[in-house]
Amino acid sequence: MGQAIGQILPLAIGVALSPVPIVAVVLMLSTPDGASNGRAFLLGWVVGLSVVGAIVLLVSSGADASQQGAPADWVSWLKLILGLLLLEAAVRRWRSRPRDGRPAELPKWMQTVDRFTAGRSAAMGVALAAINPKNLLLTVGAAAAIAQTGLAAGGQVGALAIFVAIATLGPALPVGIHLTMRERSERALAGLQEWMAAHNAAIMIVICLVIAAKLIGDAIAGLSA
Repeated sequence: MGQAIGQILPLAIGVALSPVPIVAVVLMLSTPDGASNGRAFLLGWVVGLSVVGAIVLLVSSGADASQQGAPADWVSWLKLILGLLLLEAAVRRWRSRPRDGRPAELPKWMQTVDRFTAGRSAAMGVALAAINPKNLLLTVGAAAAIAQTGLAAGGQVGALAIFVAIATLGPALPVGIHLTMRERSERALAGLQEWMAAHNAAIMIVICLVIAAKLIGDAIAGLSA
């Protein structure tokens, strides 16, 4: 289990620090149904990560991700591909970053957050967790890393649960602030939203570069063994 946790920890943190989901939750919490919508978003987020992770674990188990205690070659190749895709995502984000001090542009759907229902909030949580390209790549990489350790089914499920829990800390933070601080949370959440929105590009570039380096390094080590 320790080996699996060590493998997934940076990937889980990369998912947790995604700026767009955090900003989306903060905007939801500022609406009249903010508390219920925020909880619904978190539920959808957890479901999205869990489903993607479970699918990868099932596929990996059938394809023998671990061979005599060592990662199978296909897992290393998968990590290499995921790392290169994240590297490409970092380059694209760098090229599209705001210039001349202009504020970063957020997705247009965020302008309709005040009209979200709990169901739509949950669906958005699923989408940002499981369909968002960066988070999808990180979750696939984490599940593959768990599978390659050769843990029994129960251990793999436990490791995936730990990944999901850590990856949920980012969007869960504003919900926790809102529920504990109540009226006093407005200023804190506004500051968090402003900072995450302003540094969206920089955060995403750093995350993609760091995780890409880890995955590519793991792949090279696995293929060279």
